[in-house]
Amino acid sequence: MSASHRPRNTGAPASDPTGPTGRLATWLADTTLDDIPASVRERAKHLLLDGVGCALVGAQLPVSRTGVEAVTALDDAGSAVIIGWDGRTTSAPSAAMLNSSFIQGFELDDYHPLAPLHSNSLVLPALLAAASRVGTVSGSRFLLGAILGYETGPRVGLALHGLEMLSRGWHSGPVFGTHAAAAAAGALYGLDAAGFEDTLGIAGTQSGGLMAAQFESMVKRMQHGFAARNGLTAAALAASGYVGIKRVFEREYGGFLATFGEGHSPDARQIADTLGSVWETERIAVKAYAAMGGLHAAIDAALKLRRELPLSVEDIEHIRIDVAEAAFHHGGWQAVRPLEPIGAQMNLAYAVAAALIDGAVLIDQFTDERINRDDVWYLIDRTESRHEAAYDQLPHDERLTTRLRLTLKDGSRHETLVTHPRGTGDRPLSNTDIVAKYRDLTHAVITPDRQAAIEHAVLGLDGLEDITALADLLSPAARPALG
Repeated sequence: MSASHRPRNTGAPASDPTGPTGRLATWLADTTLDDIPASVRERAKHLLLDGVGCALVGAQLPVSRTGVEAVTALDDAGSAVIIGWDGRTTSAPSAAMLNSSFIQGFELDDYHPLAPLHSNSLVLPALLAAASRVGTVSGSRFLLGAILGYETGPRVGLALHGLEMLSRGWHSGPVFGTHAAAAAAGALYGLDAAGFEDTLGIAGTQSGGLMAAQFESMVKRMQHGFAARNGLTAAALAASGYVGIKRVFEREYGGFLATFGEGHSPDARQIADTLGSVWETERIAVKAYAAMGGLHAAIDAALKLRRELPLSVEDIEHIRIDVAEAAFHHGGWQAVRPLEPIGAQMNLAYAVAAALIDGAVLIDQFTDERINRDDVWYLIDRTESRHEAAYDQLPHDERLTTRLRLTLKDGSRHETLVTHPRGTGDRPLSNTDIVAKYRDLTHAVITPDRQAAIEHAVLGLDGLEDITALADLLSPAARPALG
């Protein structure tokens, strides 16, 4: 271990241990794996397995290949693993950025329903990259870092009333995702409370992301990667003694909450008040569909009506989708042909049309050929997405509520209401469901032996002496998910 990467842990306290920044930094420095309930530790391992599966599916997508070639042409030195690229490596910051983009590559990864961010695309790449620089990292230490990241990102997002960030046009995940990555990497760097305070301050000044990236650009796939890279950089700087913004969350002028939360009353209490008693790790939703989380309730509703009604495309005269403000701004825009896969995965009308026709919203529904077929556009042209203001007043955990109404050509109307889409609230995917999803996703992109070995390593993470064993399993080439 080089001198610049020795753990910065002299026991130094945060500058104000009673403030929101200081309380979070102190908790991050003091928490051990034994402090975390067994059910949370087990859930975290399954979340990591889901992230690994998403990364393997995303590694050889066309957009991912473009990203790898561009980044490695710029940065071709380093020993950090690029997942699914046959031993190819790059620097730790670039690997964090690329591996994150793979996890985000097909909208199959986790999301937090109240503080929208994709935790695995922040936490897992930052941890793998940090592990390549700090020496031997045990599976237990890696697991602790993951949980600290899972707990940090959503809390910062909740302080900003996370869904409101989407409504204002921010890509919410990269705004508060830097802190998730920084907390995770900081655990591997062995920071004390003062070091974690610096890390959070350095992370916060690198936050950002525009939600217009969802339309035709490739960059939406990379924006959590920017945050993973930036959080990793924050931890590395703090570990070397670089001083960050102190009390970054409570500063009135230029502070994180004051600036990003301007005009919508951020609540700093959300950052630390429930640390160690409420576990955000257990509220992270694992996706059942390959689409933006705000569309999942509409997809559930469409699949329910499809099961209940004998429908053909030509039977449908009109489709109406009612959603809250965040889902409307994020997914209620008018789709036009030709539609790129990224846009289809963010659009209410397309997701509902695909669900009604195909009975599934997974990888096959987002090929270029499927997206631009006439049957789905017949329904998109008959779809009206509406902002239902009453849903904005619902309790926070019900603001994904969606009503779907079909009007048929015989004049009949059929509707259903979904409050918690599959994977959220009282409908979480079980750990068994997550394992099944991992197997379904990866069977076509890696060999059965490698698939089983990765599953064993991740679910037995707390027994691994050195995380390199997992990195070695992730490094070989993956086959393209889209053929």
